[in-house]
Amino acid sequence: MKIAILDDYQDAVRKLACFDLLQQQEVVILNKTEKDANALAEKIKDVEALVLIRERTVITGDLLSRLPNLKLISQTGKISNHLDLNACSQYKVAVAEGVGSPVAPAELTWILLMNVLRQIPNAIEGMKKGNWQVNIGESVNGKIIGIWGYGKIGKMIAGYAKAFGAKVLVWGSEQSRLNAINDGYEAAESKTDFFKTADVVSLHLRLNKDTTGIVKEEDLSLMKTSSVLINTSRAELIEKGSLIKALKAGRPGFAGLDVYESEPVYDTGFELLNMPNVVCTPHLGYVEKNSYELYFSKAFENIINYINGKPTNIANPEIL
Repeated sequence: MKIAILDDYQDAVRKLACFDLLQQQEVVILNKTEKDANALAEKIKDVEALVLIRERTVITGDLLSRLPNLKLISQTGKISNHLDLNACSQYKVAVAEGVGSPVAPAELTWILLMNVLRQIPNAIEGMKKGNWQVNIGESVNGKIIGIWGYGKIGKMIAGYAKAFGAKVLVWGSEQSRLNAINDGYEAAESKTDFFKTADVVSLHLRLNKDTTGIVKEEDLSLMKTSSVLINTSRAELIEKGSLIKALKAGRPGFAGLDVYESEPVYDTGFELLNMPNVVCTPHLGYVEKNSYELYFSKAFENIINYINGKPTNIANPEIL
């Protein structure tokens, strides 16, 4: 089968142990994201299967209409808003879902939180310029860590916070808050209370029509001038344009970001990247060796099973 792996920015996939699963197949790897549907379709017009790296490529009916040979899309992780499942079914393209793990995203979230609080990146840059101890950061111990979304990742963050001597405050659905209380944590009485009280607000929500823009400018304006916003989930959770405006107004005082409205970000003049009170990472949440082996091994297994006539984890089985 002719297979295309899209958006492998670092050309990392071919170096994974699980890549051997595709050794009998014809594999093309694209290392740059192609935003134009016509240009992308031209590059992959002959492929029979696509491997998507999470949500880096948007799959629309328009793109599918230009890929007459496509039979299968194998997803690393779960399907999200980047893929039109109905359009896939319309064009008789099977979609295989993969697996995920909260470990690497949770660790990255905590790394960002620690770097922002202790102001590590600024200290490193100062030292590179010949300066010594250019700032004074703050410890996690004693802080109130606000977690919006108490799912797998949110629970791990709560555990880290507890281990560091911080207090956990959870906001989210009624079930999320109840789960947090049952685990011995505190739930905020209201969204207003959550944003006013937390020293750190970390977002852990799935992006969908109900959560798009769910964090409003007025929510951010309630935060303390010393507080931190961490977003390793999706940039679109925050109302468009609100974060930069809020950071310039000083509420919150700091941010740690791993996600952006348009990715990848190559522009060195990107505003958030050049704000001294913001730490930016290039969507590294799931970009970690063990996670890649997990995600891609399942994606490749789904392809091999499809080739062998025993398709697995198909989200639209009615087309088979």
